[in-house]
Amino acid sequence: MDRYIVISADCHAGADLRDYRPYLESRYQDDFDDWADHFVNPYGDLERPDADRNWDSGRRTRDLEDDGVVAEVIYPNSIPPFFPKGGLTALSPSPEEFEHRLAGLRAHNRWLAEFCAELPGRRAGVGQILLNDTDEAVRDVHWIADHGLTGGALLPGMPPGVPVPPLHAPDHDPVWRACEERGVLIAAHGGSASPDYGIYPASLSMWLMEVTWFSHRPLWALILSGVFDRLPGLRLVLAEQGSDWIANALRTMDQFQYQIERGGIGELKFVEPQMLERRPSDYWHDNCIVAASFLHRSDCERREKIGGASHIMWGSDYPHSEGTFPFSEEGIRKTFAGLDAVEVQRMLAGTAAEVYGFDLDFLAPIAATCGPEVDVVAGGLDKVPAGATSMAFRDERIRNVS
Repeated sequence: MDRYIVISADCHAGADLRDYRPYLESRYQDDFDDWADHFVNPYGDLERPDADRNWDSGRRTRDLEDDGVVAEVIYPNSIPPFFPKGGLTALSPSPEEFEHRLAGLRAHNRWLAEFCAELPGRRAGVGQILLNDTDEAVRDVHWIADHGLTGGALLPGMPPGVPVPPLHAPDHDPVWRACEERGVLIAAHGGSASPDYGIYPASLSMWLMEVTWFSHRPLWALILSGVFDRLPGLRLVLAEQGSDWIANALRTMDQFQYQIERGGIGELKFVEPQMLERRPSDYWHDNCIVAASFLHRSDCERREKIGGASHIMWGSDYPHSEGTFPFSEEGIRKTFAGLDAVEVQRMLAGTAAEVYGFDLDFLAPIAATCGPEVDVVAGGLDKVPAGATSMAFRDERIRNVS
């Protein structure tokens, strides 16, 4: 092995706004025209000249290969029809908005299925679902499976207060059951579950302080509600949320479950508590994976605390500015310098291949022309490239202060 095979387990794409129109059912197209005429895009990166990286298949493939990446898992990025902002950060819709929002997400899923089919074996698209209506969500899970969106089903934003039962409610079991039956992963992406902070000077600061905590909630919501006891074949992927918090979360859950089992919770008994068959940390090891986008060196060094290389997938976050593109090779050198090549290959592609079904034998000849050289990665990185903005290059002293 002279070069690594690199699969980015966290990339983003979507159609240009009006290009979603033909993917909508005809009965929604007039409403879409009116909506699109009045829509104001809140994201600067979708207004830049290079925004076509989201939907131009040829440019995207060239960009990724130039960056050493030969396959990708694709989360949404652009604005689906009838949404106020991207599907990653939009909250679950109100009953009045549900019908049109669902139509918009389905248009995105249709577009994404075609986009992935343009490059067979190299793109795993993550479909979107809404949990407002269980029957419709189950229907969408089956659609995702039937149309080759092997990246799984993305959980919608569901902070407290949205008009949907919380993730830990058994109301959603039919959806999780459909996912298990069809082999559809559940995906939770960073930034997807924060509440609406309003329009105030401190809104951005508040979001930055709390966004990671809300993004982490699906992990303990599914574990502590016994979902993995009822559906042991279900799998959860946590994307772009870092990984250094996971070990502490598992330890905390184990401690709380131990207290609950022994009645050591005082008077804090709202209803009969959920009893699990195993420790919460056991479900992490059997059912959960982290797509640790722009993995930092220090997080990589602590990988054994969360199960090692078999539980970590590297991601570039292309085309976002906080990602490693166009300096992914340098980011990989900084993160993985001096580590065992077999472990590095597992984090760069092996685990993702197992989770998403990528064929490493198919990808190997492509990687042989563009993948990072094993010896170069082992040698590390002497200097952070000018213009690199990813947290993968962040100074450890600054990281520790924060």
